[in-house]
Amino acid sequence: MNTKKITNYIFENDVLEFKSMVKDFTDKSFKDFNEAAKKIGLREKIDSLMSGKIVNTSEKKAALHPKYRSFKDNLNTSKNLVDAEVKAVEFFISRWNKCKDNGYKSINIITLGIGGSFEGPKLLLESLNDPIGNSTLDSDKVIYKFITGSDPIEFENKIQKLEPSNTLFIVSSKSFTTDETIENLKKALAWSGDKRNFIAISANPDEAKRYGIEDVIFFDDEIGGRYSIWSPITQFHLRGENRQSFLKGGHQADIDILENQDYINFIKRLSFTDIFLNNKGRNVRAILSYIWNLRSLPTYFQQLEMESLGKQSNPKSDYKHTGQIIFGGYGPTAQHSYFQLLHQGTQEICADIISTSDDEQSLSVAQAITQSKLLANGENEIQLENEFKINGNVPTNLFLLKKFNAFNLGYLIATWEYRTFITASMLDINPFDQFGVNAAKIYTKQYLAKKD
Repeated sequence: MNTKKITNYIFENDVLEFKSMVKDFTDKSFKDFNEAAKKIGLREKIDSLMSGKIVNTSEKKAALHPKYRSFKDNLNTSKNLVDAEVKAVEFFISRWNKCKDNGYKSINIITLGIGGSFEGPKLLLESLNDPIGNSTLDSDKVIYKFITGSDPIEFENKIQKLEPSNTLFIVSSKSFTTDETIENLKKALAWSGDKRNFIAISANPDEAKRYGIEDVIFFDDEIGGRYSIWSPITQFHLRGENRQSFLKGGHQADIDILENQDYINFIKRLSFTDIFLNNKGRNVRAILSYIWNLRSLPTYFQQLEMESLGKQSNPKSDYKHTGQIIFGGYGPTAQHSYFQLLHQGTQEICADIISTSDDEQSLSVAQAITQSKLLANGENEIQLENEFKINGNVPTNLFLLKKFNAFNLGYLIATWEYRTFITASMLDINPFDQFGVNAAKIYTKQYLAKKD
């Protein structure tokens, strides 16, 4: 049995309980990192983000996602969400009435989008089960699909057996130049034959109208794709009480990062231990959700972290390893897939486990709590022998939501964003650009041009 002492750190508020089980990261370790944070002006960096100053230095942009959940009446950003909701209701209801007049009992809604334009809407539709969010168009009358990639088979499979006359398209693209989305849009326009059945969500409305789409919902260019869950890209799909609660949960995290020292220290510890572990060779982290409605959350966090932190190290930084490799999925399924490697393999891995604490008698919650302890500490009460012995050397963070609801989900996602932002600040890298993604686009276009 592994007898190395585990340093437990516990944080709790009205939303969640958190326990960090990380070997060697002591109170002195935290103080050392905290001194480094003071030297780089971490507090000022957070204030700059929250006040809308330029924080994306390579592209000379602010990052406005906190303002989109602020609910201040004088902000155009909040107004954009209200305008999106009004336009969405008008658009869907008018099309639904037309479908009913033509004898249809349901309506198909297909979202064309990739990256953040897919991950955010998919997560919230799965987790909060509110595809349209108003009583006039009930969710049981909606068939919802996403078309994301470049393989034409995906488009053909998704529209198979659908009728153009009761199928609506949401085209989600910040730039409205994303290759995959535009290729699918061209196919969809040809298949549909009616541009009135399309609505675009974009920071580039002129480009959307170039394709003949008149119904366009606008949002600011200073919302990065992986943060667009707070913008009309995702909020368009989630209205009413759930939308308000989700945004309020995110905004509560904004308040806490500015005003609540215990919460600030909690986020710092998350970021500091990520950097600490990564620079000691643990560059892979598994994120496991034991909440069925949040089965896509690990994939969502994968994009958030790996696009934000997947950068070259700054020569001025003391830390040479930047973003960790993130993988994961639905915990109960993962236990029968790759947990064997976590428990008895030779890889240097750490883990985040997410569950709830409202029903500790349920099997899924029991599994989350048990697995976190076994991964971090190994066996204790029951001594395992021979081939049953496990490593017990996986640094583990356990997140237990007090209850699963829209508010707490918004709070958790915003918390993860601050974890990522503070990590980037400590590493002295920009978490808001993604030039590595753009490089592949350039080479793909060059390859296709040579084939013409």
